[in-house]
Amino acid sequence: MSKRGGFPGGMGGFGGMNINNLMKEAKKMQADMEKSQAELATKEFTASAGGGAINVKVTGEKTLKEIVIKPEVVDPDDVEMLQDLILTCVNEALRQVDSAQAASLGKFNIPGLM
Repeated sequence: MSKRGGFPGGMGGFGGMNINNLMKEAKKMQADMEKSQAELATKEFTASAGGGAINVKVTGEKTLKEIVIKPEVVDPDDVEMLQDLILTCVNEALRQVDSAQAASLGKFNIPGLM
């Protein structure tokens, strides 16, 4: 005859892991993630386009902080080229933020997070 009902390994199949320890680990992981996000938010990322004709700076929170355009690249007859350079530069800076975020938070390996 079997003993009392329940799950093998006790505590709902956690393999004997104490639920309090599991909660402590989850809180620690949450604190570590918040710390990583705060560190990322303080960083700045720069990108350039057109051989340095356009430079942008963004924060880890994806806030555009600065755009520097060299005067010689400003051609009133070719505004489209200037717009393309700015878009390219801003998008590259934002990709750098995404990459840093993935590297920073990827170490937590939580399915569905990234």
